[in-house]
Amino acid sequence: MRLRIDSDALGLDDVLLGDSIAVNGVCLTVVTFDAQGFEADVSTETLSRTTLGSWTVGRRINLEKSLRFGDRVGGHLVSGHVDGVGRVVSIEADVRATRWRFAVPRTLSRFIAEKGSVAVDGVSLTVNAVADEHFEVALIPHTQTVTAFSDTGVGSGVNLEVDLLARYLDRLNSGPR
Repeated sequence: MRLRIDSDALGLDDVLLGDSIAVNGVCLTVVTFDAQGFEADVSTETLSRTTLGSWTVGRRINLEKSLRFGDRVGGHLVSGHVDGVGRVVSIEADVRATRWRFAVPRTLSRFIAEKGSVAVDGVSLTVNAVADEHFEVALIPHTQTVTAFSDTGVGSGVNLEVDLLARYLDRLNSGPR
């Protein structure tokens, strides 16, 4: 599948053919672009592990260009390699924030730790609570306003990327396969 992403607000002045742009947390390669947006090819592997196949035209999404060496890192490290799809279970007001609860596949839940990080639709968040196949985060008003969370509701599917270090530590501890 080929996606056309309108991204005039992102600013593509410094983008080159072949650059990576995270689209709701999914690292996609720019295959063509103009001043208003870019196109990227999506493999069947990506479609099977993400929410991209269910998108409709006009959907609001999170976009982020790749960091370059020397760039300031203002959050957790996120690779754009989505591990699976979760689902919004509940959204509740919590003083000056909103508490979001997500269902997570059992195969990924072991990689999510309280006070660790998880990327949800490409937004790196701190985990506030974790239990079996659920985890919770708190979204401040700014995060909800400047991300696609403002258009996300209970029952929505979300792309999940677990902590990069947890993924590699698991592989090292499990030995050769």
